[in-house]
This record gives sequence, C-alpha cells and structure tokens, in this order.
Amino acid sequence: MTIERPRVLAISAAFLVVAIFVGANIHLVSVSLSSQPSCVETAKEGAGTYRPAKPSC
Repeated sequence: MTIERPRVLAISAAFLVVAIFVGANIHLVSVSLSSQPSCVETAKEGAGTYRPAKPSC
C-alpha cells in the first residue's frame, strides 16, 4: 500500500499542530500551578493604596 506524498504531508502537519497545541497547554498548566503569588493587588482602600489579598502580606 503506497501513500501519496501530499497525504503524508497533511497527516504529518496535523500531528505537528496537535503536538504543539498539547505542549502549549501542558506548559500553561505547569506555569499556573508553579506560580501562585502569596499577595496580589485587590480593591483600593483609598487614593493609591491597595489592601493585601491575604492578611499575612
């Protein structure tokens, strides 16, 4: 069984796109799980001041 060259290229390109998509999502999940800041800026209390998200900040 001989597969035509354009078909091989199309299948290879499809696998490459899926692999890049999966890799990017794995990277996003790993970065989001590893970078959890202890303090973030939340609602302003007054003019130019911020209150911490956690009391320990």
